[in-house]
Amino acid sequence: MRRSGWIRAAALAGCAMLVLAGCAADITPRVAAPGPPERTECGTLTLANLPWVGYEANLAVVGYLAENRLDCTVVVKDLTAEEAWAQVAAGEVDAILENWGREALKKRYIDEERTAVEHGMTGNKGVVGWYVTPWLVEQYPGITNWKNLNDYAYLFRTPTSDGKGALLGGDPSYETNDRALIRNLKLNFTVSLTGSEEKLIEAFREAERNRQAAIGYFYAPQWFLAEVNLVHVKLPPYTPGCDSDPEKVACDYQPYDLDKIANRTFAESGNPAAEMIKNFQWTNADQNEVARYLTVDKLSRDEAAKKWLDANPDVWQDWLPVA
Repeated sequence: MRRSGWIRAAALAGCAMLVLAGCAADITPRVAAPGPPERTECGTLTLANLPWVGYEANLAVVGYLAENRLDCTVVVKDLTAEEAWAQVAAGEVDAILENWGREALKKRYIDEERTAVEHGMTGNKGVVGWYVTPWLVEQYPGITNWKNLNDYAYLFRTPTSDGKGALLGGDPSYETNDRALIRNLKLNFTVSLTGSEEKLIEAFREAERNRQAAIGYFYAPQWFLAEVNLVHVKLPPYTPGCDSDPEKVACDYQPYDLDKIANRTFAESGNPAAEMIKNFQWTNADQNEVARYLTVDKLSRDEAAKKWLDANPDVWQDWLPVA
């Protein structure tokens, strides 16, 4: 072969190899970017119900929409917060609709076991602390400063408080720092549990009505504050980490941006109820309105939910999954 012919043949061979290489590149499988999970039917939706009426307001509205807009069969389980977290992790409950902190449970079930996930914010701002009845503040203006509480402890004595002031509490399952605060701030008080949120509210109501002294653990959002404007006692201010050791805590409660918790498999399943629950978000005023329907107006969950939903379509329409 002449040199020019050899060069021409070599060039053609090289071109052929490039073409083949290009073809090989073209037929290499491409991996698609992961998209959202495929939409499924709702089926059975199991929700926790925790022992305070603000939570029940969330449950009423979310449950009503799940049944009437997503065709879910809603199952409700009455649980404490600790029980609800354990059942979410086990897949026996799909979601908790209002969570207050619970950092130890988040560490266990979300970070370590990876069986649960944070599932969006509720939009509610949680304020926990010690509160007194309004008439007391008018009569004793200094009573809202924790440094003065021992001077007024005698006002709160009861037949069962052993000569100390009784600090009212609600449901025994509530996670509080009250006993540690009393001990570490050296206050002449003792915790006196009423047994439930309803009984705690009634104790404050009766105290204000009869001008009796009452101090206790309370929180917002709570519809009752519109009826009796309880006054927040100023404890040493909260700073991040001041409550990290439950035995040594000597500061006020952390303010909370309340969130929702879901079983990880449920959250990632494509179930339309999972998407709606994640989107669910409203204000303290919204929650208090539904809670008042439930407690004062004595409406059923469905009646209370429908009344609020009918009046607020601009709020809840954005919660529903896009078709």
